[in-house]
Amino acid sequence: MTQTALPGLVTPPKLPKGTLRIVPLGGLGEIGRNMAVFEIDGKLLVVDCGVLFPEETQPGVDLILPDFSYIEDRLQDIVGVVLTHGHEDHIGAVPYLLRLKADIPLIGSQLTLALVEAKLQEHRIKPYTLTVTEGQVEQFGPFECEFVAVNHSIPDALAVFIRTEGGNVLHTGDFKMDQLPLDGRITDLRHFARLGEEGVDLFMADSTNADVPGFTTAEKEIGPTLDRLFGQARKRIIVASFSSHVHRVQQVLDAAAKHGRKVAFVGRSMVRNMAIAAKLGYLDVPEGILVDIKNIDNMPDDRVVLMSTGSQGEPMAALSRMANGDHRVIVGKGDTVILASSLIPGNENAVFRIINGLLKLGADVIHKGTAKVHVSGHAAAGELLYCYNILEPLNAMPVHGETRHLIANGNIALESGVPSEGIILSDNGTVIDLKDHKANVVGQVEVGFVYVDGSSVGEITDADLKDRRVLGDEGFISVITVISRTTGKIVSGPEIHARGVAEDDSVFDEIIPKINAALEEAVLNHTDHTNHQLQQVVRRIIGTWVNRKLRRRPMIIPVVLEA
Repeated sequence: MTQTALPGLVTPPKLPKGTLRIVPLGGLGEIGRNMAVFEIDGKLLVVDCGVLFPEETQPGVDLILPDFSYIEDRLQDIVGVVLTHGHEDHIGAVPYLLRLKADIPLIGSQLTLALVEAKLQEHRIKPYTLTVTEGQVEQFGPFECEFVAVNHSIPDALAVFIRTEGGNVLHTGDFKMDQLPLDGRITDLRHFARLGEEGVDLFMADSTNADVPGFTTAEKEIGPTLDRLFGQARKRIIVASFSSHVHRVQQVLDAAAKHGRKVAFVGRSMVRNMAIAAKLGYLDVPEGILVDIKNIDNMPDDRVVLMSTGSQGEPMAALSRMANGDHRVIVGKGDTVILASSLIPGNENAVFRIINGLLKLGADVIHKGTAKVHVSGHAAAGELLYCYNILEPLNAMPVHGETRHLIANGNIALESGVPSEGIILSDNGTVIDLKDHKANVVGQVEVGFVYVDGSSVGEITDADLKDRRVLGDEGFISVITVISRTTGKIVSGPEIHARGVAEDDSVFDEIIPKINAALEEAVLNHTDHTNHQLQQVVRRIIGTWVNRKLRRRPMIIPVVLEA
């Protein structure tokens, strides 16, 4: 029978010597904030440390971090953080971890570490790093790590094979099996096969596209589509993509060069990341093709391509601001906008708002639904099945995905011959112990959401977010009353002010006598009532009335003062 997360919090037993413990702190049941902690003989190894982007139900939140509380009193035991690739959902939380202890070593490929270092520079943190390449083997305390080349939607991605006394684990990071990648760097199945021969006790595989049948389309198939669209466009072309998708940007540069257009990068992260990629040789920039965005107004519209951020509808990103008309780039009739990305769950409404905004401005909008302008960076079901058959793991623990993706990955593992008792469908915080080729769920630790809100980290709670939603959805009512304790009479008020409520303040006139009567009765009959208790009386009276009369549940702030 498949093992699943335990209901409720179950304290895991003390870790026996020679046993490997795995605790995912993010990335399960969600697309983002990927982080897994491995422990053996008192030492910890962390794989990835990313962020999750907020949904509409989390207003005002900038980022969501993994919950570090499981490890924050053991930071001195961390021998290193392995970063599989340079996407935000895998590296975005590194600055917040290093704020707690700045000398934790970071291990990753050249491009991955370059992107992390640029990010850490903004936080004024100088990290300790070790650059590794595929095939390299390094020892970090009781963990021996071997790195494997994998293909993804960013260059230089790595899987990591972790050898320990408790067993061997292969963590794929994010990967797909593009057989004809632009850089010729394929997911190394020969390396996978060698590891399979050695023995994989636990396989932790990317699940994002586990419910998509077949195989992922090759990235190079995007090129002909871009070429055709560039040939058809008569005015400006704006292409939106992830700011780290070097291969997508490469194809845009090649198409622009072919059609005699100049390219300007738009958006801070796009400018920064592509400068890093070009400097390190991952991006081949044709001579003289790049122009500064400040100069594009002086160029003919049919000679301009803008490579922009904002493909996921991020409100402050360049494309969103263009759609809202508050960016220096004015989108107009006849411009072509290409959204070269797929929707991340939860971002659909934001992306559709942008598309509608651009269409209203007269632009032609091309997206994945209308043309082949995007291919996924994650392995589909057929590719995962190949991996299971090549590796023949004894146990499988799907990672990186919502619940439906994890279950789909678990079913693929089962079909390939992994015994059902060896398949672990876990949640964030599930504790798994590996020993003698067996993986077992042994506990469940608390893993919450840590919100970054402006300059605060972890200070905003779910209760605060509920208040924000209520304020946004239902409005706000304040009631100010001055009362005399000695006479029990109302001296002033109640003054009722409403914001975000459809009705005029005069609608509250009929409830004022009831508030007065309830307050006077409470003061005379309950002389020991505190101001807070009197405020609760007011809240109860007006809350019940508003709910019955106006069919609303606004936030109510009662204030009772003594004369």
